[in-house]
Amino acid sequence: MNFSSKRELINRIESKYLKSDLPIVSVGDSIRIGTLIQEGNKQRTQFSEGVVICKKNSGLNTTVTLRRVLQGVGVEKVYLLHSPRIQQITILRQSKVRRSKLYYLRYLSGKATRLKQKFN
Repeated sequence: MNFSSKRELINRIESKYLKSDLPIVSVGDSIRIGTLIQEGNKQRTQFSEGVVICKKNSGLNTTVTLRRVLQGVGVEKVYLLHSPRIQQITILRQSKVRRSKLYYLRYLSGKATRLKQKFN
C-alpha cells in the first residue's frame, strides 16, 4: 500500500466527521466560538472571543489559535474547528493582514495590536 492510497483511505474515513456548516475563518479575523461545557449532568455553551493569530489546515485536525488580552494578561487558546464540542462560530470582523501567522501580536500592547479592518 503506497502513500497516495493510504491518504485516500484516511480522507474517506475523515470525510464522515467533517463539518460542512463552518464559516470561512482566516488569520486576522475576530471571531466568537461557542464551546459545549459539561458540568455534572448540566450542559451549557461557553463563548470566547479573540483574534485568529494562527490557522493550521489539515483536514479533520484543522485548528485556529485565538488570542485575547484579559485583565492585562494575554491568553491564547487552540481550538479544533471540526470538534463536536464546538457549537457555533461567528465572525465578528475581518481584518486585512499580510502574514499567515500573527505571532508578532504577542509582543505588542495597547493600540499597536489593532488590525486594519477589511470591508467587503
